[in-house]
Amino acid sequence: MTNKKSILSLMRPTGKLHLGHYLGVLTNWVKLQEENECFFGIADWHALTTKFDETDSLAKNTFEVLADWLSSGIDPEKSTIYLQSLIPETAKLHVYLSMITPMNWAQRDPTLKDMVKIMNNKGENEETFSYGLIGYPILMAADILTFNADFVPVGIDQVAHIEIARDIARRFNNVYKTELLKEPAPKLTEIPLLKGLDGNKMGKSFKNDIKISDSSDETAKKIMTAITDRSRLRKTDLGHPDECEVVFPYWKIFGTKTDTDEISAACSKGEIGCADCKRRLACKVNEKLALVREKRKFFEEHPDELKQIIYDGSKKARIKAKEVLAKVEETVKVYR
Repeated sequence: MTNKKSILSLMRPTGKLHLGHYLGVLTNWVKLQEENECFFGIADWHALTTKFDETDSLAKNTFEVLADWLSSGIDPEKSTIYLQSLIPETAKLHVYLSMITPMNWAQRDPTLKDMVKIMNNKGENEETFSYGLIGYPILMAADILTFNADFVPVGIDQVAHIEIARDIARRFNNVYKTELLKEPAPKLTEIPLLKGLDGNKMGKSFKNDIKISDSSDETAKKIMTAITDRSRLRKTDLGHPDECEVVFPYWKIFGTKTDTDEISAACSKGEIGCADCKRRLACKVNEKLALVREKRKFFEEHPDELKQIIYDGSKKARIKAKEVLAKVEETVKVYR
């Protein structure tokens, strides 16, 4: 009997991950897996809600994400890593939950609203939205409740995303007079805000990101384009580290306190130019990611190992999923 709390988190397979994912999500997952029962899923069904017509790269993106997870320290011996579409119990639970969930609950969910914006940008409108898109929040709840997770790690701005899962679990328990389904709680994480190289939110679509899998040269070239202190025109001008939009915040993350203090002092006195500062920063970032990238190269060269990990993890995940679904169906009293 274990006293470990269960943690559930999923990520849509959109391709290679960037440093925002690494610092904001993966490093936290690595810590969580040490003391909790963790289920980390690649949400390929969710990818279809907005990209049902763009599936050529779905399998490739799935394994790109998995390679980034493993190289960042997610350990299949400590965490259960699975592929959403290999857990049919989630689909069945989604059906049962959809029967008791009022339509307006799904429509008010902020995640669905985000998905709607994406579809609007693709030229879709409400009359052509798919049933799968409208049911996205219920499927998201089914993901969590399939494993009866205690906690879902999120940032403060994502707490509302967990509320519908809590509401659905509570409604199921009330309707069927049971305490079967746990009401999952958000596990707040202090996600460091890592801006993109242009000072905006980091994202692949904005072309302002540094990927975990980028080479040292690619990383260095990208960092040389990063925004610094806009008021500083010449190397000898006195710098303002606290007004440096991207580079100095990166130093605070990737450098030691000694490094940061030295760069701050030199910049403030006009003893170091922005170009030299960025070159030094690139060395620090590459140094930080060297081992991660070495591990990733191994997985790139051993795709069969990636496949085995995802199949073994999904098989393990189904054991828990089957237990929960069996209890749900017993509670609902479907014929068996």
